[in-house]
Amino acid sequence: MGESMVMFAADAAGPLDEVAHFTRRLAGADSNVAIGLARLDFDVVWTSRVGDDALGRFIVSALEQEGIDCGNVRVVDDRPTGFQLKSRCDDGQDPTVEYFRRDSAATTLCPADLADIAFGGIDHLHLTGITAAISESAYQACHEAVRAMRASGGTVSFDPNLRPSLWASTAQMRARVNALARAADWVLPGLDEAKVLVGSRNAEDIARFYLSAGVSEVVIKHGAQGAFWQTATASGSVRPRAVSRVVDTVGAGDGFAVGYISARLDGLTPDEAAARGAEFGARVVTRPGDFDGLPRRVEIAR
Repeated sequence: MGESMVMFAADAAGPLDEVAHFTRRLAGADSNVAIGLARLDFDVVWTSRVGDDALGRFIVSALEQEGIDCGNVRVVDDRPTGFQLKSRCDDGQDPTVEYFRRDSAATTLCPADLADIAFGGIDHLHLTGITAAISESAYQACHEAVRAMRASGGTVSFDPNLRPSLWASTAQMRARVNALARAADWVLPGLDEAKVLVGSRNAEDIARFYLSAGVSEVVIKHGAQGAFWQTATASGSVRPRAVSRVVDTVGAGDGFAVGYISARLDGLTPDEAAARGAEFGARVVTRPGDFDGLPRRVEIAR
């Protein structure tokens, strides 16, 4: 569940205002994870809102081509579909991204959009802090989805994915993101994000903060330094996967989430799941698109 956008990725390096040609792609942290899980043969249902426009139709078509059920995507005729411009960086540096999402269709996502979802038939829900940040109604929809998922007995994963520019203040961001994190089973913050949310860069302190609130598993991502995981009874670290060349860092965290979630749903241990997460994150940064490097099931079975 969340926001999908259309990305116009620059075909050449340089300032966005000087680039003449762009390639249309799909973007969005939540939908990146949905695509990754669908490629691993999980049945994935996507909930969102898009505008009654060409960009909205492109999003739905692209997700359906990945095998995702978009039956609960609502089309609204009074709001446009959001989009973004992304610069090209072939040297592994973070690209420049400009967002055009104000008053978009996705910002009208609300609890009523969940009314027809049979949560009893769903095993797992994934959310990010981006969806919670785009509007008050979307934030309430996140809480309703977690409540419904909990009531049905399924599990919930949450990636803070902090976007300070979308929040009224750091205090509001910290309070609301942590409220959702505490309600999840698996929390997947980056180390820098956790410093903002918890006030510490010590991985064990961060894990204890969430575990004491009822979270079952905390996985702290630290990019090229790997990841640390902890449960109530065990903890461990995984080394990063070496890559020959970093092309684009965007989507690495989503790739990690796909690896971790899929492994846990496959019945693997938290340590094995974190290792798969590190592998998937490494795959993503070697390709130019946000999810182009995400593998299919046959690839991870080799």
